Amino acid sequence: MKKLVVVDMQNDFIDGALGTPEAVAIVDNVREKIGQYNPCDIYVTMDTHGPNYMNTQEGQNLPVEHCIKGTDGWKLSPAIEEMLHDAHVFEKPTFGSVELAESLRDLAGDDYPNGEGMEIELVGLCTDICVVSNALLIKAFLPEAEISVDPACCAGVTPEAHEAALATMRSCQIKC
Repeated sequence: MKKLVVVDMQNDFIDGALGTPEAVAIVDNVREKIGQYNPCDIYVTMDTHGPNYMNTQEGQNLPVEHCIKGTDGWKLSPAIEEMLHDAHVFEKPTFGSVELAESLRDLAGDDYPNGEGMEIELVGLCTDICVVSNALLIKAFLPEAEISVDPACCAGVTPEAHEAALATMRSCQIKC
């Protein structure tokens, strides 16, 4: 069983409030990767905040409004969204999605104990925040699954942070 997790490919992380040239540069790579999977085998996360974002712990530590539900910045990149018609979408208020990890664990069921025989690949933004958080959560829920991250389909807050996150994930037996 092979699944793809597309993490936070939203306008605000690509070319919006928290966008970077590196994020813009991976959009075509992510599109190519999505095209390699059956749409029903794709899981998508969306960073989702409310109008009170600046009053949250994250807002106090990252005082840049982003991914406010319903805004253009919250929406998936149109180039990505058009490929995700049958994908499973998870809105998340923080870096990692427990709901996503639980869903993948439930999917594994008795047929794939602890994820044995499952392959889960992650791509998206930002490598050093939400990609690493979701990869580690999934690894905790499915310790025997083969989890990988495609570095060419991810971008970090900075290139250095991207590389550091990849090194952390490799240390946790996630293939990068």
